[in-house]
Amino acid sequence: MDINDQLIHIRQSLAGIAPEIFLAFLFCFFLLAELMLSRRFDKEKVSSYLQNIALAGGLITLLLIIGQWNSEPAFRFQPLLFLDRQAVFFKILITISWIFTLIHVRILKYDFPPEYNALLIAAVAGMNLLSMSTHLLSIYLSLELISISSYLLVALSPNKKAAEGGIKYLLFGAASSAVMLYGISLIYGLTGTMDITSEALTIGLSNNPDLVVTVTIVLTLAGLLFKLSLVPFHVWTPDVYEAAPTPLVSFLSVAPKAAVVLVLMRLAGILPAQYFPILGGIALISMTIGNAAALWQTNARRLLAYSSIAQAGYLLVGIAAYSRFGFEAAVFYTAAYLVINLSAFFMIDLLQPKRETELAHYEGLGRKNIWISVAVTVVMVALAGLPPTAGFTSKLLVFSALWESYHQQQFPWMLWLLIGGILNAAISLAYYMRLPYLLFFKSINTKSVKTNNGIPGKVIAGLLIVTLLMLFFNPEWLTKWISAF
Repeated sequence: MDINDQLIHIRQSLAGIAPEIFLAFLFCFFLLAELMLSRRFDKEKVSSYLQNIALAGGLITLLLIIGQWNSEPAFRFQPLLFLDRQAVFFKILITISWIFTLIHVRILKYDFPPEYNALLIAAVAGMNLLSMSTHLLSIYLSLELISISSYLLVALSPNKKAAEGGIKYLLFGAASSAVMLYGISLIYGLTGTMDITSEALTIGLSNNPDLVVTVTIVLTLAGLLFKLSLVPFHVWTPDVYEAAPTPLVSFLSVAPKAAVVLVLMRLAGILPAQYFPILGGIALISMTIGNAAALWQTNARRLLAYSSIAQAGYLLVGIAAYSRFGFEAAVFYTAAYLVINLSAFFMIDLLQPKRETELAHYEGLGRKNIWISVAVTVVMVALAGLPPTAGFTSKLLVFSALWESYHQQQFPWMLWLLIGGILNAAISLAYYMRLPYLLFFKSINTKSVKTNNGIPGKVIAGLLIVTLLMLFFNPEWLTKWISAF
């Protein structure tokens, strides 16, 4: 490729990452906006203006991404990024979670420093780039952008718990990044390439002993498993979920997972056969540990933290099935889980606004706040995977994909994963139904605080519940998008 061709490719690549370029400019703007606005307006007005600008920026980003849906699949800065409908779909999910987080902050009237908007923008940009990454170097750099922004977001709150959670997050994140970088160096040493679309990578790994390949894959997956809160890189999750403000926890519990899932699916196409039993084993262990630990929790956010570990295990089942049906099921699960988890954190925050979310403080609130309490019950039913919610549809799809793959490929580990997943789904009922039980069957706790009874919160809760129900009765709304990849 001569210099003219390279310049043309760069120009075309820049045009193909317009949403990310917009986010970069928006990030720079927010770094300067506080300095410019604070001289003319008081703190409350500055915060309000910045929130409005961030929300407008989120909507513009969403429109720019939707405009890429019909773009011809092509590399951007080959071989670093690849834009196709899969990447666009996951970028839409990430941007929606960002917009919803901004709405959550606005409705519950959180008083965050202005920097949180800039950090959210940086995190979203990193996730969007990760969704398009097809090179181990771009994957690693995107993960680091997400991680550094996430560490700062967690430590943003002035209380000591948030600082403690941020330090734990940083330490575990640094360790997993170092392990992943070592795995990437092994892949480069074994294959001579870091391009995951190159056949040389697959051939190079296949020509090495099984033990070497298995160790290399496990090390390389470390950073991705960390973002998914999967065992053994899950230890940070409960402390961070308990320490950080609820809207930020809500965002970090779903958006990074959406970006990482697509990377795991892309890796599925090039890594050797050892990749899938490893994913299956990690999925089963994560489901079991997450569900078992959740049974003993007394804090709603810690309970949802262990729930997210288990849910990430279910999500991994679809990828481990290694079929088109399995991948589509994993995408559906990711989208459904994003809506369910955002709903869960939003509604527990409506019942106990900006408070420590001890389960005991929710006792009897169902009698005072019937609408929100019923909505919380529906969300818990969805997390448990029961009908008539999107949670049932998503679990049905991933288990059906695994069962179909077992019949086609006859691998015993697939059958054990299926049995373990179904048993874990049954165990999870014990803790998912605890919150509805406390809301409706316990007397009111004297420590309960006044809930947020605003109309906007109730309207959004209603829309979320309708979405969860409609994805059960009409999953075609989502599957049509997914089948168009």
